[in-house]
Amino acid sequence: MRNKDIDIITLGCSKNLVDSERLMGMLKAAGFNPKHDPTTPKAKIAVINTCGFIGDAKEESVNMILDFVQAKQDGKLSKLYVMGCLSQRYRDELQQEIPEVDKFYGKFDWMGLLQDLGSSERKELYGERLLTTPKHYAYLKISEGCDRHCSYCAIPIITGTHHSRPMEDILSEVGNLVAQGVKEFQIIAQELTYYGIDLYNKQMIAELIDKIAQVPGVEWIRLHYAYPSHFPFELLTVMRNHPNVCRYLDIALQHISDHMLDLMHRHVTKAETYQLVETMRKEVPGIHIRTTLMVGHPGETEEDFEELKQFVRDMKFDRMGAFAYSEEEGTYAATHYEDNITQEVKQQRLDELMAIQQEISAEKNQSKVGQVLKVIIDREENDYFVGRTEFDSPEVDPEVLIVKTKPLQKGKFYQVKITSAEDYDLFGQIL
Repeated sequence: MRNKDIDIITLGCSKNLVDSERLMGMLKAAGFNPKHDPTTPKAKIAVINTCGFIGDAKEESVNMILDFVQAKQDGKLSKLYVMGCLSQRYRDELQQEIPEVDKFYGKFDWMGLLQDLGSSERKELYGERLLTTPKHYAYLKISEGCDRHCSYCAIPIITGTHHSRPMEDILSEVGNLVAQGVKEFQIIAQELTYYGIDLYNKQMIAELIDKIAQVPGVEWIRLHYAYPSHFPFELLTVMRNHPNVCRYLDIALQHISDHMLDLMHRHVTKAETYQLVETMRKEVPGIHIRTTLMVGHPGETEEDFEELKQFVRDMKFDRMGAFAYSEEEGTYAATHYEDNITQEVKQQRLDELMAIQQEISAEKNQSKVGQVLKVIIDREENDYFVGRTEFDSPEVDPEVLIVKTKPLQKGKFYQVKITSAEDYDLFGQIL
């Protein structure tokens, strides 16, 4: 079966990972043997699923393609295919610059790969999916694209307008995944709170989550990538009413000064943002909010940055990431603003902001010492079993390290007493 082996390499976000899992499911159903993320090509055919979001991600994707081109030139690879966001956006340029790639696909036409591999394209296979995550959790993509046109963001250019998946399709997938042993669902979309507007003429995210929560076998639901403008507050009621909807929300706020929110085209004010976070914490006691902030966007003054730092101190976010602005061609910022903040200043602001958050994270973690929390075990690592609480998403959030005193099962829930804490991780013992 070696000639049926295919390496699949995924770069970028969890939304890309879902696309790779769908491709792998279709390949397997068509008789191929897909393997995910080899560090070096092991099969004679490779597919690279690229990211094109910001400069660093684009560079990583190009470097990965070139590494596999070299493997092809060395005779280790016979066919190389590229798909995903980078080739969606730059297909013509990539075809000219890297002709060694056998074919480039975009983000939405990759299903034609089966035909190019000599297999018939069968629509009944479109729902197939081969999970790459531990079998107890999965990412669940509920929509594609984005109708928000933030000044700095190339996502709408790459993925197009917002398209919600029909609710019945999503619920069917949840049922199928539960039957495979999935207990925990990371709900993902470029803009979660917009879900349903194109199909049902209103925001339907609260109703969707309410229905998923009622599917037998769904033990945890975690929500990613909400947007602050026109936030559907009924979603908080669903979170409060269902114990299996984690008290966790990932909402990218980006900035806080009215000057910057206006330049960024965020359609929300400083006062509204403060009120939003306050309402979330009031409506869902104990909610853990993850946010992402940006520094160095064109026009950001020292006063704007001071407001941002104060915002982080005031809000004491449970989880926070930040990144420096990078100019993306075709965006409003690239065509209308001058990228006039030096890389040195951007990095300095980023470091300063993250240093504030590190202190907050350490304080938040210390407050959990002595508490008993429900933890799901993800893996073993040296002397520890490693798990997460309902407040922790895979890959991006803190973990709970449990000393190996007795065997624990991956994918099972345990009651764990938190005994100590570091800035980003907790330590505990099984009760």
